[in-house]
Amino acid sequence: MKLSFFGADQCVTGSCHCLEVNGKKILVDCGLQQGRDEIDNQSLPFAPNAIDCVLITHAHIDHSGRVPMLIKQGFQGRIVTTRLTADLLDIMLADSAHIQESDAEWKNRKAERSGAPKVEPLYTLEDAARVREFLTTCEYGETVELCEGVTAVFSDAGHLLGSAIITVDATENGVTKRLVFSGDLGNIKQPIIRDPSPIAGADYVVMESTYGDRNHTEIWSYTDELAEIIDKTIARGGNVIIPSFAVGRTQELLYFMREIKDAKLVKSNPDFPVYIDSPLAKKATTIFVGDLRGYLDEEAMELVQDGTHMFNFTNLRMTETSEESKLLNLDNTPKVIISASGMCDAGRIRHHLKHNLWRAESTVVFVGFQGEGTLGRSLLEGAKSVKLFGEQIAVNAEIVNFRGLSSHADRDHLMAWIEGFKAPKPQHVFVVHGDREVAPFFAKTVEGMGFTAHAPQYTEVYDLIEDRVLEVGYLPERKAKSPTGGRVSSAYERLVAVGEMLMASIKRSKGRDNKSLARFADQLRALLEKWENQ
Repeated sequence: MKLSFFGADQCVTGSCHCLEVNGKKILVDCGLQQGRDEIDNQSLPFAPNAIDCVLITHAHIDHSGRVPMLIKQGFQGRIVTTRLTADLLDIMLADSAHIQESDAEWKNRKAERSGAPKVEPLYTLEDAARVREFLTTCEYGETVELCEGVTAVFSDAGHLLGSAIITVDATENGVTKRLVFSGDLGNIKQPIIRDPSPIAGADYVVMESTYGDRNHTEIWSYTDELAEIIDKTIARGGNVIIPSFAVGRTQELLYFMREIKDAKLVKSNPDFPVYIDSPLAKKATTIFVGDLRGYLDEEAMELVQDGTHMFNFTNLRMTETSEESKLLNLDNTPKVIISASGMCDAGRIRHHLKHNLWRAESTVVFVGFQGEGTLGRSLLEGAKSVKLFGEQIAVNAEIVNFRGLSSHADRDHLMAWIEGFKAPKPQHVFVVHGDREVAPFFAKTVEGMGFTAHAPQYTEVYDLIEDRVLEVGYLPERKAKSPTGGRVSSAYERLVAVGEMLMASIKRSKGRDNKSLARFADQLRALLEKWENQ
C-alpha cells in the first residue's frame, strides 16, 4: 500500500496524489499547475491508462483541471465526486478548455509569423465534455465502494459548494488503513456554505497548508468594509475592479452586494451599478440557486425558504459577449466590475485592469489568494507598472487586499482541524498545498502539536504499511521572476521546463536495465559538456 505525491507538493496548485492498494491505483485530484508552480502541464508523471479511479475533492481548476487531459491520454476508469461538484465541473472544465484552445490559437498565430512549431491545446471542449461519461456522483456521508477492499466517504470541506474532505478506508493483505484527504479546507462563518466537517480519526492525513503561516485579518463586518471601499471609490468617480474566481467567490460577493444594497450602505450612490463580467460566473450562479439540500448553511437555507433570491438586487447586470465587456470601459459611470480570472492571469479581468490601473480614482480589490508568479501577486507586492497586451501600464489605482474574505482556513483553523484527530491519532500527517516556504513550516507546527509530519516533495512515494518514505522526491525549479514581478524570457522558462521534464524522466527510469541507464547518462554528460563549453 503506497501513496505517491504528483502535485501541490510544497506549492499551491496542481493537486494530485495517488494511492496504490491491491494492485489498483486511485488518484485523488488531478489539478492544473498554475503560475510559478507549473512544471509541465502537457505531461503527467504517471501512465493515465494505469489509473483505475479518480476522486475529485472539488471543482476548482487547480484540483480538477487536468482530468480532461487524463481521459484524452487513455484513462478508462471511474471518476467519483459529489453531485454539486459534478455540476460545477461541467462548466468549469468547459471554460478551461476554451482558454486552452484560445491560448493555443494565439500562440499558433505568432508561430506562423516567426516560423516556430505549432502547439496543441492541453485539451479541447470536446475532451472536457467527455468527463461526464466517467462520472459517478454521491452525497455527503454516503459510502462509495471504489474497488475490492477500498471505500470512500465524502464530507463537507466548507470551501466551495460541493467541496469535500475524502476519507478512504483501504484493506490490503488483512491490514486496514484509513486515509483522510482534506482537499481545500474552508474558512469558518462564510456565507452560503457550512463550516468544514470535523473528522475524528485516521491513520494518515493529507492536509492543505495554503495559509499555514498566517491568520486572516479579523473583519468585523464584510459588508461594512466592502461598502466603505465601494463608497469612497464611487465618490471620487472611479471604478471598483474585483478580480474574482467565477465559482464560489463571485457568488459570495453577490451575497454581500445584496446586503449592502438592502442596507443602503453606499451613500454616494445607494443603487450603484454592479457588473458580473464572466459568462462562467453567470452559469455558476444558476447552480448556486438549484437543488442545494444538504449543502447550504442555516442562514442561507432560511433565505431560500423565505423566497429571497440570495444573489439578486437592483442594478445588477451580467455581460455575456466580449463586445458587452469592452463597452464597460467606454462607459464613464462609476461602477463595480467583478470579473475572472481571480489571479488576473487570463480572461476579461486583464482588459479591465488595462483601463483602470492607471487611474488614481479607481480601486482594485483582491478577494482571494494570489499565487506566486501571477499578475495578482505582482500587484499586491507593489509593482509600479505591469505589461498588459504588449503595453506598459502604470499602477496608480488604489490596491486593496481584502484579506478577511478567503475561502481557505487560516493557520489557527488548520491547527484546530488537525487537533480534532484523536481516535485514532494519525501515524503521520502529510502537509501539501502550501508554498515552498509555508508547507515545511506548517509541518513543523503540526509536529509541535504532537503529531509526526512532513511536507512531501514532488514524486515522493510513501509506504503506508511500513510507515516510511520509499522513494525520495525532489523540488522542481520554480519559474524565475524579474524584479518587477514579471516573468523572465520565455526561452529561459522553456529551458527550465525541459530540465524539469528531464528530471521527471530520470525519476521514472528507476529499475530499467543498467546498460540503458549508463548510455543515457553518458549522452546527457556529453550534451552538458558541449553546452558549458560554448
